[in-house]
Amino acid sequence: MPRAVKGVFVECDPSIKSLVLNIDAKSHNVVIADLDDEHLVIDERQVDNVKRQLDAQLAENTFNPAELENNPEK
Repeated sequence: MPRAVKGVFVECDPSIKSLVLNIDAKSHNVVIADLDDEHLVIDERQVDNVKRQLDAQLAENTFNPAELENNPEK
């Protein structure tokens, strides 16, 4: 018998979708449906977790000029 899971429809650009799919690859409990290049359905219970992980990944990969001032060797 099929089990219903509440999901959240997410529209994002392909680069963010790729990050979400990478998050799902680690735990396999995030993405319910991969619809197309810009749309996903993710588990409602995982929304906060995905937001937190995306923020961490984006902060890690974002250029911050203040870091150069503090670490001139970079």
